[in-house]
Amino acid sequence: MDSKETALVLTDPQNDFLSEAGVAWELVGRSVQENGTVQNIERLLETAKSGGTPVFVSPHYYYPLDHQWQFGGTMEQKMHEIGMFDRRDPLSVDGFEGSGADWLDQYKPYLHDGATVVTSPHKVYGPQNNDLALQLRKRGIGRVILAGMSANLCVESHLRELLEQGFEVTVVSDATAAAQHPELGDGYAAALTNFRYIANAVLNTEEASKELSR
Repeated sequence: MDSKETALVLTDPQNDFLSEAGVAWELVGRSVQENGTVQNIERLLETAKSGGTPVFVSPHYYYPLDHQWQFGGTMEQKMHEIGMFDRRDPLSVDGFEGSGADWLDQYKPYLHDGATVVTSPHKVYGPQNNDLALQLRKRGIGRVILAGMSANLCVESHLRELLEQGFEVTVVSDATAAAQHPELGDGYAAALTNFRYIANAVLNTEEASKELSR
């Protein structure tokens, strides 16, 4: 992989998904722990930064007016109900530090380095309504290594849209995780099946780190 044409893209590396205090931990915590997701994302960040690979983050934020939407899918409604990724105002960071919408503390040295591109937020699952594709193209990026949360929702939706936009996409299978629900099923298992069918490649963190280090 040519580091000048390749980027690490992370979806939702935020407390509500990845912290034990996050509002979604009851649903995703077991999968996060089994995969070593928190540590694997950090390893990807460390490798990308040390090797000069650009890092892009596509975050998930909800503002007060977003809660006035009149309909939504199952998990979309759940996120609104539990206040997931809530911010008080789109133009203010008041109350943001340490909130569920904030980054995990251990990621902050990588993401606050002045070089990481943080896009406008995606609102449901995919990047169709944010500026991720624009930011990638403006920097000459054609290849994406994709990781983050959660596997069968935002990661898979980003995978599908970026492929449709003409990007080459590799998914890091153990740098993600998903909800496990007794009625809805295992989101991570569902995502792995689709990753194998859809992505240009599916690697684990060890393999992806070696590619990033070349």
